Amino acid sequence: MSYFRATDPFPLESAEHTKLHEFYARLAAGRLATTRCAGCKRLAWPPRAFCGECGSDAFDWVDLSGEGTIHAFTIQEVGLPDGFAGPRVFAIVKIDGLRVFSILVDAEPAKVAIGQAVRVSPLRVADDPNGNARWLPAFRPA
Repeated sequence: MSYFRATDPFPLESAEHTKLHEFYARLAAGRLATTRCAGCKRLAWPPRAFCGECGSDAFDWVDLSGEGTIHAFTIQEVGLPDGFAGPRVFAIVKIDGLRVFSILVDAEPAKVAIGQAVRVSPLRVADDPNGNARWLPAFRPA
């Protein structure tokens, strides 16, 4: 493992670094996706390369609806990682029966509320060492 990887807070998203590279490709296209076990059909979050229910490593990719509601949230004003301006809203979003922990962007912290409608809005973060764009799942008020 290189020194850069040890200090890089973002995942390496290419097929040579992760079996779940399809997640990042879909996220770059503006779609939030996850895996569904090909055996027992269980939907997983976060996406997994194997099923925690039946142990199968066969899975299909499923695009989520892109629309959800805030289940819970917190506002962080200090101690944010480099490149993230505060205050930052972190939320657990209910989407298609799953609960996704994510950043809420373009939201006024004082106006965020449980039950509020949100939509997927992938967040571009620092490019990888080769200059390829990288993305993290994020939501914004609907």
